[in-house]
Amino acid sequence: MRFGDGVFAVMSAVDHELGLAGLKSYAWLSGGTPFVVALFDAEQAALAVVIEADKLGQLRTGAASAVAAKHLAKEGARTLGVIGCGWQAESQVASIREALPGIERVVAYCRTEKSLRAFCKKVGAEPGESHRDPAEQDVVVTVTTSRDPVLRGEWLQPGALVCAVGANDPRQRELDNVVLERAVFVCCDSVEQARLESGDLIEPIQRGVLDWLEVHELHEVVSGEIAGRSSPEDIVVFKSNGIAAWDIAIGAAALLRAREKKVGNEF
Repeated sequence: MRFGDGVFAVMSAVDHELGLAGLKSYAWLSGGTPFVVALFDAEQAALAVVIEADKLGQLRTGAASAVAAKHLAKEGARTLGVIGCGWQAESQVASIREALPGIERVVAYCRTEKSLRAFCKKVGAEPGESHRDPAEQDVVVTVTTSRDPVLRGEWLQPGALVCAVGANDPRQRELDNVVLERAVFVCCDSVEQARLESGDLIEPIQRGVLDWLEVHELHEVVSGEIAGRSSPEDIVVFKSNGIAAWDIAIGAAALLRAREKKVGNEF
């Protein structure tokens, strides 16, 4: 919904296994973007927790790419490329390193020299000279606010995994059509949601580069329903939009830790 000079959003989900229902809500405004996660306990019929969730959102978005990397990166992946040097990029690097302990080299690039140097110093990466340098790594993350593609398919090496994180609007693209043309396997977190907001998939499908029947969901790979990668040479794409189920899961983990450490305020 329109709110001031920005938008107000609510994302909701129910996790039957955890016995929790919940939501993440945020106001996307020029002065900032405050987030909150609220979880409801089905067994107690009570509000379980309210969490200021800016950091939580950063962690869950990085964790999603880590899950994708664990299941879709080629065996023996040693290098990670990151296009974009913002706050979200930090958790992408940390999480993928956790999922792929064999990562030995991280190459990053963004258009602002000062931000690039600061980011590389903070996460232990080396600065690239152009978008192409991170694009030539084993795992490639795009995490930008660009409206136009920042990753060209011709730059990708055989066997690359692409985690496209930044463009969550049908009018925005991080990947050009050649990325999708070269991809042997394409998945996202939710096809239903991707049909609404994933410009990286909507436009290529409209142009006949891809078909929605060829777009799978990451949980299908994790559960073993389908094999995401059939060859070390395959180029694989994970389009990350972000879904409320992730917020419920990480909110539940935060609640458990808060209770164990006896932090937070009880009402």
